[in-house]
Amino acid sequence: FDPRHYLGTHCYSWPKTGPHRLKFLLESVKDLRETLKKKGSTLVVRKGKPEDVVCDLITQLGSVTAVVFHEEVREIL
Repeated sequence: FDPRHYLGTHCYSWPKTGPHRLKFLLESVKDLRETLKKKGSTLVVRKGKPEDVVCDLITQLGSVTAVVFHEEVREIL
């Protein structure tokens, strides 16, 4: 969870993630974790800036050969 997603927007400082969206997100992550667990896998969930968290995970795991990510599409106003 990137803390920057829970700050206000550039315009009017409205929250990017309101309480309903956050509840849906948390329930979805919980469901995904449970589904993966039933299949013998797991889900790593961390809070922090992805550029820091991913680096820390790579260091902890030590044998990472590839990292795949998705970049959020941003609107240009």
